[in-house]
Amino acid sequence: MRSILNITDLTLDELDDLIATAEDIIAHPQKYRHACQGKKLATLFFEPSTRTRLSFEAAMLELGGAVLGFSEASSSSASKGESVADTTRVVGCYADIIAMRHPKEGAPLVAARKAGVPVINAGDGGHNHPTQTLADLLTIWRKKRTFSGLTVGLCGDLKFGRTVHSLVGAMARYPDVRFVFISPEELKIPQYVIDDELAPRGIPYREVATMEEVMSQLDVLYMTRVQQERFFNEADYIRLRDTYILTPEKLAPAKKDLIVMHPLPRVNEISVRVDDDPRACYFDQVLNGKYMRMALILKLLEVEV
Repeated sequence: MRSILNITDLTLDELDDLIATAEDIIAHPQKYRHACQGKKLATLFFEPSTRTRLSFEAAMLELGGAVLGFSEASSSSASKGESVADTTRVVGCYADIIAMRHPKEGAPLVAARKAGVPVINAGDGGHNHPTQTLADLLTIWRKKRTFSGLTVGLCGDLKFGRTVHSLVGAMARYPDVRFVFISPEELKIPQYVIDDELAPRGIPYREVATMEEVMSQLDVLYMTRVQQERFFNEADYIRLRDTYILTPEKLAPAKKDLIVMHPLPRVNEISVRVDDDPRACYFDQVLNGKYMRMALILKLLEVEV
């Protein structure tokens, strides 16, 4: 039995295999319609979610399996004081695999130790979000057909952005990748990400304050929202929330094959006027997330198609 808590739990070969499976699902969906018949996925979401929870549920249903679970902590026994360990140990008696989101970093690790079934981290606080990274990787692959030699710009809340931390951890393992971190001083990329992922591999990176100064150099621009739920001080959130807003005018000097990505939900950090630009890929990410979660469920349940 195996759980996925961090994107680095998967080797590069395994990432390649998941991408290949996802592309086969896209090309031949009928092959997979009964792959997980008789299997049950539990979605334990202690924190609000739209895309991730529904994506997991759609993934399991399209594999022929069933879904149970809850969408907020208040509708679970956590509201009575039950521990994560006990909740997941109980749910492991009902389900074959668990997808879990929790506001506290490390909660999915506790769950994985107690559940008795595979646990997928669907986001833990500001720490990691490995299945969003799988969606991101498939999006980049389908547009670029490579991960090597790319300049990846990450913009916005890089301090609390778990999707950013996971993507850096994944992309840092490919050759000749360069990173540009675009953020205000208060929301800089955490030092541990640089120390753990970039420094040991000698990967070049820059930290800048504006997207305009680097726009023409980027192959991928990954926008993020400033997350109100991660701030203890609302005044700081209000001061920083509109720091970066991507518009068609700011995109003007960008490469014609730039990929503009966003894990969603967006607030106003990408103007709706960008949506019709062929470089806008954030809704592609949503669909790609379903396919990659299908591939991951198959892998963890050891289902052969």
